[in-house]
Amino acid sequence: MAAPEVLDRIPLLSGVPRSVEELPGGLTNHNYKVTTPSGVYVVRVWASDGELLAIDRDAEHANSIAAARAGVGAPVHAYLPELGVLVVGFLPNCRTYTEADLRDPANLPRVARACRLLHAGPRFVRDFDMFEVQRRYLEIVRERGFRLPPRYLDFMPTVSQIRKCLAVRDEGTVPCNNDLLPGNILDDGERLWLIDYEYAGNNDPCFELGNIWSESDLPIEHLEELVTAYYGRRLRHKIARARLLGLMSKYGWTLWASIQDGANDTIDFDFWSWGMEKYERAVAEFTDPGLARLMDEAARAD
Repeated sequence: MAAPEVLDRIPLLSGVPRSVEELPGGLTNHNYKVTTPSGVYVVRVWASDGELLAIDRDAEHANSIAAARAGVGAPVHAYLPELGVLVVGFLPNCRTYTEADLRDPANLPRVARACRLLHAGPRFVRDFDMFEVQRRYLEIVRERGFRLPPRYLDFMPTVSQIRKCLAVRDEGTVPCNNDLLPGNILDDGERLWLIDYEYAGNNDPCFELGNIWSESDLPIEHLEELVTAYYGRRLRHKIARARLLGLMSKYGWTLWASIQDGANDTIDFDFWSWGMEKYERAVAEFTDPGLARLMDEAARAD
C-alpha cells in the first residue's frame, strides 16, 4: 500500500493538511515523517514478515508505550495492525547517532545512562533470549532452504557451552531494546533517546551492552568502558558476559540476514553481505584461543 493511501486511513492524519517525508534507514519498515498543524509524527509501515523474524507487532506496540513511560522512548499515538502501522511522536531537535558517535569514548557514559533508564522502566510484555531466537531462525533457514553460511553449524556445540557458562551467574532480566544500532539512538543535545522496539523484550542487560558493541564493531576497550559506566565499577565477569552475548548477537543476527535475503523483496538492501560481515567477525571470536578464558571469567566472581 502506498504511503498516501495508508495516511488517509489513519484517523489522526486523515483530512488534515500534511507534508510527508520518507525517512532513511529501516530494514523491516518504511518510515515517514508526517507534519500536520497539530503535531509531527513518524509513521512506521511494516515491510517484512514479522513472524519469520520473531517480531510480535502487538508486543512492539506495548513495549513502545512502556519505553515512553520509562522516559527514553518516543510517545505512541496510534496502532493500526490491520494497516501494518504504528504512529509515534517525532522527537524534535534530535540527530541520529552514527558509529563515529559510539567510537567517541565521551559518549559511552551517556549511552549507559540511557540504557539504565530503559532497564529500570516498566517490564516488557515478552522475553527476548538470543539463544532461543537463534535456534528458531536456524529452523526457518533450514526448513525454507535459505542460504546458510559455511561452517555455521560447526559452532553450535560452542554455543551450548557459552549458554551453560552464562547460566552460572544469571542475575535475571530487565526490559531491553535488543537492537541498539547507532540509528536507533537519538541525541537532542542534552539526553539520548532510544527508538524502535521491534525486538524489545526482557533480557540480560549484558546482551544490550554486548549488542551495542557488536553492531557498531567497536574496539574491545569501548565495551569495557560501556560496561563499567553501566555498572558504576569495573566488573570483569560482566565484561566477559557482555563479550559472549555480543558474540551471540553476531551469530544470531547472521541468520536474521539470511531470512531477509531469502524472503524480503520489498526493501532494496544487500542483507546477505550485511549478515556475512557479522558472521566473519563471529567466526574470528569462535576460533580465538581466548574464548575459553572468557567463559571462565563470565562464570566466576571477580
